[in-house]
Amino acid sequence: MTEPHTAEQNSAWSVFLIFLRLGLTSFGGPIAHLGYFHNEFVTRRRWLSEHSYADLVALCQFLPGPASSQVGMALGLSRAGYRGALAAWAGFTLPSATILIAFALGIARYGSAISPGALHGLKVVAVAVVAQAVWSMARNLCTDGPRVALMVIAAFVALLAPSAWGQVGVIVIAALAGLVLFKPRQRVEPDALPITISQRSGAICLILFLVLLVGLPFVAERLPYQSVALVDAFYRAGALVFGGGHVVLPLLQAEVVPAGWVGNETFLAGYGAAQAVPGPLFTFAAFLGASMTVTPSGWLGGVICLLAIFAPSFLLVVGALPFWQQLRRNTRAQAALAGVNAAVVGLLLAALYHPVWTSAILVPQDLVLALLALIALMFWKLPPWLVVLGTAVAGWVMY
Repeated sequence: MTEPHTAEQNSAWSVFLIFLRLGLTSFGGPIAHLGYFHNEFVTRRRWLSEHSYADLVALCQFLPGPASSQVGMALGLSRAGYRGALAAWAGFTLPSATILIAFALGIARYGSAISPGALHGLKVVAVAVVAQAVWSMARNLCTDGPRVALMVIAAFVALLAPSAWGQVGVIVIAALAGLVLFKPRQRVEPDALPITISQRSGAICLILFLVLLVGLPFVAERLPYQSVALVDAFYRAGALVFGGGHVVLPLLQAEVVPAGWVGNETFLAGYGAAQAVPGPLFTFAAFLGASMTVTPSGWLGGVICLLAIFAPSFLLVVGALPFWQQLRRNTRAQAALAGVNAAVVGLLLAALYHPVWTSAILVPQDLVLALLALIALMFWKLPPWLVVLGTAVAGWVMY
């Protein structure tokens, strides 16, 4: 069941404020972000069901770009239309983008003042957040032997082949397995994502996505404007990356460092700063735009590069959702999605081990701190932002 829609809940401003809080507190990378979203919108606010959330995550795993940001856009779209999608993106993105632009303008030299122990505490709390999401989703989506088997196999394959294409392959195979193993009846619950966009509008967005992807390089070659070259480079990076923020870094480095737009030392310093802020790692583009040795730079360059790298994600989400909404009502598609949902839980389980666990749990004290954070989330029902803050403080004191 989802909570009743009201004008206040469905306003773009309300969506912005909810995602702004998440943008200020969601540390730990894209997998942890999906855990925060699950806790906020499935468990706490009941905006959508467990199945609908898993379906949405599965769709965004297929699309290039930052999966967690795309899930947020889709949630905003379902509550307040296009303005809701933009509000969700802005709320979740602006905190880290603002901080990183400020770093680029000179604040980075104070980075040593940030306690390494506090940063490590933020990594530890991500273990608890992801573990809670994996447990909740597994309990609801892996309800029998075949689904549990698909979850385990997906996790095993993801750990053996830790690449974006490996994850896409796991999802495709799981969909085929679902067609064979599961024959669900037509769902009777109401659609938890009331998308009002027509398929015609969706098709226009998909066509615009392709036109920009193909056309921007030609425009950049013929127009001697640096801003056009920046838009081309960052749009291409956002449109061709599967696997999230860390995968986009080599593409960005290949674009901006050899061209002399950003020095390699500055690039690496910005990447280090990006690890210390909440929100999506794609906001690293704002740091690069503000650090440009050519114009535009500063705040204008940061905004241009930020909009360019996220534009493909917006067009893909808006373009794909109308077709996805119709497809997921089909009984055969539901059978495939049953397999995909189990595989998505497996992918999250694999990510819980690597990189979340392996980068955070280094000594016994880390395990104790992670268990305390998990207990605080699951049994004491403390709000995630408070658990994040408390774990960071504990890390600062302990290390």
